[in-house]
Amino acid sequence: MSEKTITPVLLGAELNAYSVARAFNEKFNSVSYAFGKVALGFTSNSSIIKVRIVDDLADESRTIPMLIDFARKHQNEELYLLGCTDEFAEMIINHRDELGQYYFTPYITSDLAKQLISKEAFYTMCDKYGIDYPKTYIFRSDSDYSVLDSGLPFDYPIIIKPSKSASYWIHPFEGMKKVYSADNSEEAKRIVKQIFDAGYDDSLIIQDTIPGDDSKMYVLTNYSDTDGKVRMMNLGHVLLQEHTPKGMGNHTAVITEYHEEIVSKLRDFLNEIKYVGFSNFDIKFDERDKKFKVFEINLRQGRSNYYVTSSGNNIAECLYNNRHNCYDNDISICKSPFFWITVPKRIVYKYTDDKSMVQRLKKLVKEGKSASSLWYKKDLKNPKRLFFVLVHSYRYFGKYKKYH
Repeated sequence: MSEKTITPVLLGAELNAYSVARAFNEKFNSVSYAFGKVALGFTSNSSIIKVRIVDDLADESRTIPMLIDFARKHQNEELYLLGCTDEFAEMIINHRDELGQYYFTPYITSDLAKQLISKEAFYTMCDKYGIDYPKTYIFRSDSDYSVLDSGLPFDYPIIIKPSKSASYWIHPFEGMKKVYSADNSEEAKRIVKQIFDAGYDDSLIIQDTIPGDDSKMYVLTNYSDTDGKVRMMNLGHVLLQEHTPKGMGNHTAVITEYHEEIVSKLRDFLNEIKYVGFSNFDIKFDERDKKFKVFEINLRQGRSNYYVTSSGNNIAECLYNNRHNCYDNDISICKSPFFWITVPKRIVYKYTDDKSMVQRLKKLVKEGKSASSLWYKKDLKNPKRLFFVLVHSYRYFGKYKKYH
């Protein structure tokens, strides 16, 4: 292990950041620093993460000099820099070479990022590499709205989402969602107009709705070293997601599984394009043709990244092994079942339709093969933090009753 103090520096202060900080604390007893726009309960009153609030954190002209100044003040420490949202991951990518003089920054080049950040461009790459994705129509601000009446190559209901998430979220409006569903052309036109009227000026992704509930969703998290070689892969079968308007799609219950076809295909893809760092794929299994369909790639570890750490692939160890070139094997792929949650177990048991799966989950719990991101015993000694975790967990009962 490094003789220097290992210090993770995180951009973002929500559940993603806390999960990364926990991974570092479990493996190296490290205390992380997180820079956030506002104070959030996920990282407040914690003994494993120090939060600094920066109002204009999205301003690169301020944030990059601030990070360099921080590094200079901690020059005797082993620094790791990670973005915990799309916005901040892109910021690090844009200044990778500059920040890399002070931090370990395993990220791809900005040129490759441009091809992957845009869902439109990413689907073009999927065509090239034989990766399945839902039937898609690209809609732009100057597109003819009448195409939504009868010109789509698939039937309603449809899915509508922005091609570039980071560009979308900086133009908020009432009723804003991560992903939209439209049952008819009138509803689709209203959603599309609302998004463009708010100021978003990139393309929209109109997609065929793949049938099935949350349990048809999968998440694949990977780590590729700085030579562009995949070193870790962990496929999670999503059992439950959030259903609040802005939280739609956030995973709340995952069981790790292994499916050779999709894992191998995406491993080859990442190796071929010489991807570097954490990648996170959103996937859904289509019962109609028995194929895994990829929705998007995130250029960072996902919000639910603790499912990876808790099931045996500590993400902090991935970074450390890369920096010090001390791998035990060529690649680590999770193939054993493990149950991760960020909601009370009772909610998962209630809202999971497959009751045989519920029995399987209960068995994993009894065997000690389950974990929750926020329930870190070592970090619950502060009554204020324990209170937040309790209340945060309890509120999910109301959220699922209202939105599920």
